[in-house]
Amino acid sequence: MWDLDGTLVDSEEFHWQSWHNILAREGLSITREQFLDSFGMKNDPIMRTWLGAGYTPERSMRLAEAKEADYRRMVAEYGLQPKPWAKEWLTDLQAGGWKQAIVTSAPAANADVMLRALGLLPLFDTIVTADDVSHGKPDPEVFLIAASRLGLAPARCIVVEDAMAGIEGARRAGMKSIGISAHVKLPADVYNQSLGFLSADTFERLLD
Repeated sequence: MWDLDGTLVDSEEFHWQSWHNILAREGLSITREQFLDSFGMKNDPIMRTWLGAGYTPERSMRLAEAKEADYRRMVAEYGLQPKPWAKEWLTDLQAGGWKQAIVTSAPAANADVMLRALGLLPLFDTIVTADDVSHGKPDPEVFLIAASRLGLAPARCIVVEDAMAGIEGARRAGMKSIGISAHVKLPADVYNQSLGFLSADTFERLLD
């Protein structure tokens, strides 16, 4: 199971610019640190934190929808590239008979636009997005839905993530995890700074 933003594609700058654009229209601003702390979360919990006393469900939804539309505009206009070694790993695992899923906190429309822009859509057996769950990461719901769709027991699943919330969600789901981040050492079963540094038998060893 693969996270999308930050794990398979470096979309950080597009998300940052989109949030900045939308919040500025409201006379609001956030720091880069606040933005980075939101990684892996659904939009409504993010809005609750950022808006504080100014939060309402309606305002949260309006701002989140505007932000995601602006983000999709950027993807369509400028395109995306997979992170180094992402496509190679996905292709090799599919060729080896591994079932693969996207498990993302992004809306379905974002995931579809991104995967098409990246040329990765045919490599996945199912896609689970924020639209499919009631609770975002670190709740295990998104991972358990993906396991059910793939017909796999949680103990036979491996989650690849770049954020603390995703690694914690995998743990709560009873799944093995691979943490990939150049910014923070993640408490995963296997951690590395890049997919390119993983050994060829990393996935097999985790399920032995």
